[in-house]
Amino acid sequence: MSVRTAAKWMLSFNCLIAFSAVANNDVIFDHVIERAQTLADTPYQAPDETLPSALKSLDYDLYRQIRFNPERAYWRDESPFSMQLFHSGFIFQTPVTINVVENGDVVPLSFSADDFQYDGNANRLLENDLTGSGHAGFRLHYPINNEDYADEFAVFLGASYFRLVGRDQAYGLSTRGLAIDTALASGEEFPEFREFWLYKPDENSDSITLLALMDSPSLSGAYRIMLTPGENTEAEVEATLFARSDIEKLGIAPLTSMFTFGEASTERPDDFRPQVHDSDGLLIHTGADEWIWRPLQNPSSVRVSAFMDDGPSGFGLMQRERDFGRYLDLEAHYHRRPSQWVEPLTDWGPGHVELVEIPTPDETHDNIVAYWVAEEALTAGESRHLHYRTFTLNKQPETNSLGKVVRTRHGSAAVPGETDSPSADQRQFIVDFQGGKLDDLTSSEPIELDINVQNGEVLLPQVKTLPNNGQRATFRLPPSSEPRDIRLRLMVEGEPITETWNYVWYPDA
Repeated sequence: MSVRTAAKWMLSFNCLIAFSAVANNDVIFDHVIERAQTLADTPYQAPDETLPSALKSLDYDLYRQIRFNPERAYWRDESPFSMQLFHSGFIFQTPVTINVVENGDVVPLSFSADDFQYDGNANRLLENDLTGSGHAGFRLHYPINNEDYADEFAVFLGASYFRLVGRDQAYGLSTRGLAIDTALASGEEFPEFREFWLYKPDENSDSITLLALMDSPSLSGAYRIMLTPGENTEAEVEATLFARSDIEKLGIAPLTSMFTFGEASTERPDDFRPQVHDSDGLLIHTGADEWIWRPLQNPSSVRVSAFMDDGPSGFGLMQRERDFGRYLDLEAHYHRRPSQWVEPLTDWGPGHVELVEIPTPDETHDNIVAYWVAEEALTAGESRHLHYRTFTLNKQPETNSLGKVVRTRHGSAAVPGETDSPSADQRQFIVDFQGGKLDDLTSSEPIELDINVQNGEVLLPQVKTLPNNGQRATFRLPPSSEPRDIRLRLMVEGEPITETWNYVWYPDA
């Protein structure tokens, strides 16, 4: 579908700036940056409440009965890409402005009820004046699984959230533009994308570019995101941020996911499924070329972990368990949930990857967040430029050639059948590694276990060969009332041949 109106759009800063037909990506992005800077120089103003009252009280079921008519999708006959819009209402109470850039013209997409199908009880909404409803967000389609069908591969909906999927993947974890003051007692701030500009893709396009204006009480920002769908759908993100006030914690490239229970969970619900999670671990590639694997947990209280680094190479939330038999869920398809990797395209300097794990009673709540926090804080009046890419994965990053953690289990070290076993108060751990450099080992190369327990001791550390050509690290922890932070990896002649497994054991969990 072509843009429905030929009127030029004029972007307002302190004055109106007209765009000519030769305006290009950089020119428009420069003006979005100027607008973000202008916003940051003025006190924050919450968006006006323009949503019709009929839409403010929609519940989940009624909202799901409103669907965009795919026959009215933008560009569907002009490009392999197409776009559909989301209706405002339910929890999406603040409409966003969506513009299309075509031949240098910037044209806003006005709301039209004709674009939507109102099924069931939602049809009654048409009895109301829906003028001013606006749009909650949009989704993009492209044929990533076969040439005959345009699959949905990206959704921008709510605050600064967006979700990506690649070939043979199902939606799982989410990406965010920014995370501010996550897990602080003062409360988290959720920046919002207020306005979007999408460049109309042509018939030969294999990527699509969009701009976004972010606003929040603490800052404003201008984003340029180039999306390339495929086996591993990628978003290249470039942003300039302007701080209105001092920001205690600025989370860069945040990933949000869900972990309810998994193979190492000590407490499990009464559920037929062996595991329930969108991601099962955090993977970090440090600036010193160390690969760290941290299995995720569903804790009894909020836990925040910091992984100090300088110039990180990347991090991501992974879904390594990709066998249906590990979940047995025919509806959620957890075995198809993507992993997602973040890779800086500039030097991020010193700081840390932060992992936040929040208690959740079930899978309806996202309870895992990971992001980068720079050592240098962003203070009022300052700006910061970001440039990174993030992409979905079915496997692991290709640059990780080490043996990978495939299993983490722990339990009582008591000897079966032995009354009053002297080892009953000890905790037995096993960590299994497979693949990578382990496949190239010869029997003449002795494997060493490099293990460290912060502020504690380790008992009976051993390495054993698995029947399926992997290696198993085993050890025990003596009884303790304090948490134990454990790190281990396998070495040959002083060089690591596996990732570093990192785990925090909480005796009271």
